[in-house]
Amino acid sequence: MAARLPSLLGFLNRAERRAPAVRRFEAAGGGRRWGGTPQFGRTSTEVAAATATVRSRARHAHANHPYISNGVAALVTGLVGAGITPTSQHNDADKRARLATLFDALNVDLDHDGRTDGYGLQAAAVQAMVVDGESFVLMRHDADDRLTLQVLPAELCDESLTRTTAGGYIVNGVEFDADGRRVAYWFLPHRPTDAFAGSAAPAQRVPAEDVIHLFRPLAAGQVRGLSWLAPVLLTATEFDKLSDALVMNAQVQAMFVGLVTDVNGTAGGNLFDGDQTGNILETGLQPGTLQFLPSGYDVRWSTPQAANQAVETARLTLEAIAAGLGVPAHLLSGDLRQANYSSLRAALVSFRQRLEAVQFHTIIPQLCRPVWERFIFTAVLLGDLDLDDPRDGFRCEWLPPAQPWVDPLKDAEATREMMAAGLMSRRQAVAALGYSIERLDAEIAADRAREARLGLSFAAPAKPDKPEPAE
Repeated sequence: MAARLPSLLGFLNRAERRAPAVRRFEAAGGGRRWGGTPQFGRTSTEVAAATATVRSRARHAHANHPYISNGVAALVTGLVGAGITPTSQHNDADKRARLATLFDALNVDLDHDGRTDGYGLQAAAVQAMVVDGESFVLMRHDADDRLTLQVLPAELCDESLTRTTAGGYIVNGVEFDADGRRVAYWFLPHRPTDAFAGSAAPAQRVPAEDVIHLFRPLAAGQVRGLSWLAPVLLTATEFDKLSDALVMNAQVQAMFVGLVTDVNGTAGGNLFDGDQTGNILETGLQPGTLQFLPSGYDVRWSTPQAANQAVETARLTLEAIAAGLGVPAHLLSGDLRQANYSSLRAALVSFRQRLEAVQFHTIIPQLCRPVWERFIFTAVLLGDLDLDDPRDGFRCEWLPPAQPWVDPLKDAEATREMMAAGLMSRRQAVAALGYSIERLDAEIAADRAREARLGLSFAAPAKPDKPEPAE
């Protein structure tokens, strides 16, 4: 039997070679059904070729399309809200308090342009990431070596600059070393009064440790970001055309248009009083008017028909745009006529899961954490913070803004039950509200002390007893 085994295997191999190759994955097959189907190449190559055009169209849609603007606002509000706040996890309570005080003072003047605070910069950077696909934040130091942040337009990172260097390569304005690590960014010179990004001057090299590049990658190895509006731009454009057509259709239906025809070609002169522009007679009938038509004239009235299934088509299109943006349809359209408590809650649960993924996988590691670490280093170097090793202060808990529910009373009762059953700690419950438990406890203690000093009492009123059931 052992001697026959090699020959048997050879026979099977020859049989496999003779058998015709058949694709078992229909998605990889061919034929008429797959004719004309577009394909997608390497992500970085496709993004590099499309990013400028998509960004321009996305900015136009955000500025002019009401539903796109509303969807972007819903994403930015859900992702950042009033700000993703840090809470130090240093072992020393005094050090934690000192860090909180220093960061609050820094946060007020963190904007290099002096227009907002640190949390406002978070919102600006995230909005640029959604609309443009990416956001660049330059970490700078003023004359007193205090940290400031400056948000730069995405087009300032020279997308046309792609070449090899002595120790690596540059791709679309991003420089890599031989091991593929980002080491620098190349930015075009810019002034706020410039009509266009860049000038005749060459791009300037900025070390990567001074640049925050915020974007959500579509695939591994992606260098530049792509607008989140890319999946819905074409649909939104077609929806604009549909909306315009529906509005024009309604306007035409509201018009009482008369078509005057010369039946036998013998009529002459004007039938009604009025001004004539070309072959159009601009006139009208007064209420209660009886108008005699000369011989040879006939009047017919236009009766435009309403577009069939237009409202349903528009609704489905809006749902497609909402799905492409990843926001609930009611947040995009503002239409709550078909919504109820269960449907709203189900939609918000899925939406919050999406938001948390972006917050903890993209915004916090790419934007919040580098700013916190640069803040620690700067405070130690300036002597404002006493730490033997600046890295001891890196440990930090980030608290995204609380997301209000449809019925807060039911959620409060559910949280209380989970805490009573040991399924949730008080720290987790407070963090879910977007607060630091240490700050909350300090505020509560301060309130109690002030109330006792002033002789105030704000105890919650006792709940009335339930009436005894009638016998």
